[in-house]
This record gives sequence, C-alpha cells and structure tokens, in this order.
Amino acid sequence: MEMGFLDKVEENAAVQIWSEKTQQEKDQWDDETKQLFYFNYGDLSYLLDVKVDKHLFRALAQYWNPTYSYFTFRKIDLVPTVEEYTTLLRCPRIQADKAYSRAVNVPTFLKRLMSITRMSEKWAATWIKQKGDSKCIS
Repeated sequence: MEMGFLDKVEENAAVQIWSEKTQQEKDQWDDETKQLFYFNYGDLSYLLDVKVDKHLFRALAQYWNPTYSYFTFRKIDLVPTVEEYTTLLRCPRIQADKAYSRAVNVPTFLKRLMSITRMSEKWAATWIKQKGDSKCIS
C-alpha cells in the first residue's frame, strides 16, 4: 500500500533526526574511522554537511512523480543528471563519477564461470586467460 502524506512526513522527520545524529557522531570520528568510511563510501559523508534548502525541496516535491522517478512540469517529464542534482543541492565537491555503494561478496571471475558452466574449478581455471587488466575466456 502506498504511504500516505503523513507517513511520508514522519519518515522524513526520522531521516532528518538520523542525519543530525550521524553528523554529531561524524564530528567525533578518529582518523582511522574517517579513512575507512571514505574508502567504502567516497565523499558521501560530505552530504551530511550540506545545508538543504527546504523551500526548494518542498517546491520540487510537488512535481515529483514517484511511479516513474522523474519530475513532471505540466506535460514535460524531466530527469535531472547528477551534475544538476549537485547544483540544486549546492554541493559542488561531490564526485559525479563515483559510485557510492559497493557490492558485498562479489564472486570472482572463476566462481562466476564455474556457476555459469557448471564445470569444475580445474576446468574453469584452464580456460581463463589474462587480457590486459581483465580476465576472459577464449
């Protein structure tokens, strides 16, 4: 069932409380914790420091189409780029070409090949060749 307006408001308030709490904790992180966070998530922590223009987001929320994940202004559908979002958020330091999440426990090429072909590890290993920085099969 789709969330009602009041449910969304409560959820947004919970996110804001979590963000403020995380911001306070982030200020107390030691260098090792900061480096570990940056290694895993890049400059995502910078977003915790961004001051959001509430009026802008209230205005944009009126035009957001959650079904298709884009903005609809009259009969025109718009999907902002990462660069446009960083401009709207006024956070130019965000690295637009950086992925902010990493897959956990990604199987190796060997394991994926074994899974696809349903062959033994020895068989798959004999077919894998190094080509530049990548592994492939001939």
